[in-house]
Amino acid sequence: MYPETFRNNWQEYFCKQRLKNMAKKRRRKKADEMSFLEHLEELRWHLIRSTIVIFLMAIVAFVFHNFIFDNIILAPKSAGFFTNRLLCRLGDLVHVSKLCINTKPLEIININMAGQFTTHIMVSLIVGLIAGFPYVFFEFWKFMKPALYENEKKYARGSVFYSSLLFFLGVLFGYYIIAPLSINFLGSYSVSGQIINRINLRSYISTVTTVTLAGGITFELPVLVYFLTKAGLVTPDFLKRYRKHAIVIILILAAIITPPDIFSQILVFIPLVVLYEVSILISKKIKRQQDAAFEEKGYGKSESTQEEAEVSAQDQESSEAETAPEREQTSEKYTPEEGSASGAEQTGEGKTPDEPEDSEGDDQPEKSV
Repeated sequence: MYPETFRNNWQEYFCKQRLKNMAKKRRRKKADEMSFLEHLEELRWHLIRSTIVIFLMAIVAFVFHNFIFDNIILAPKSAGFFTNRLLCRLGDLVHVSKLCINTKPLEIININMAGQFTTHIMVSLIVGLIAGFPYVFFEFWKFMKPALYENEKKYARGSVFYSSLLFFLGVLFGYYIIAPLSINFLGSYSVSGQIINRINLRSYISTVTTVTLAGGITFELPVLVYFLTKAGLVTPDFLKRYRKHAIVIILILAAIITPPDIFSQILVFIPLVVLYEVSILISKKIKRQQDAAFEEKGYGKSESTQEEAEVSAQDQESSEAETAPEREQTSEKYTPEEGSASGAEQTGEGKTPDEPEDSEGDDQPEKSV
């Protein structure tokens, strides 16, 4: 009885697994056979769902506008803000009074009739976009997932979580670091004592939201490098070769999005350089996985690896071509006569004819017959 039941259960299990595999193959075949218009229709529904979530979050932000404006948007300009208090304590410890920022009250005015209402709507949409970013990226991932192989899906597991985490870290970095420094510099800058700074509400909101979103987008650099490496457009050797150029670009970017002082630029420069180095490590890992997959299939190394080898060979040839004139110059310093004379001295051909040549037989005694 028990062997028969065990056998039936085992057959039922295998039948279920076979049906699951057949269903997966059908779905994969259906995805492969989708036309261009069907792909557009699928993308349209992903975009519609993402837009609905953003609008729902924006409605919630619109309702709780008092908390968002008083405790979030307008908080970085006050002296009691977390970053301002921390920098002021640091300034007291090192006896640098300039580190105490945003100590003077910043007056914000509205000069348009519908300025506050339109600002309310704009801030609500931005908050909805930030809050709904994980779901938006999830919809993007669902659209891209059918085009990936099983091993690629396994390696890309957790991409939604890490992308959302990096985005929120960038938003927090822009809000707590870049925004107070920018408000302090731009709000207190003066070309003449006769001019009073009264900041427009739209100008203040655009400054805070721009630096905050810029931080979130910039922190997505490792995710961008991941997808570019997957597509074969970026390699770890490429990132290493142009590291110096990237550092210069990061310095320029830090100078643009921060006030023109060294302390602010260093605060922005260090995290961006760390993100670039993390992107190199991620690209290395993806490259190793691709090479291992190609070798398992018997194709040898991937095309990007071969291109890297060709590039390194070309670099070696160019370096040899650059050093060839130096070698010729060093060889021209020695004339052919000096070279022949030195060779003759080494081989013994430079002896005069008057000198007797020693033979091997002179040193040996004659054999008696």
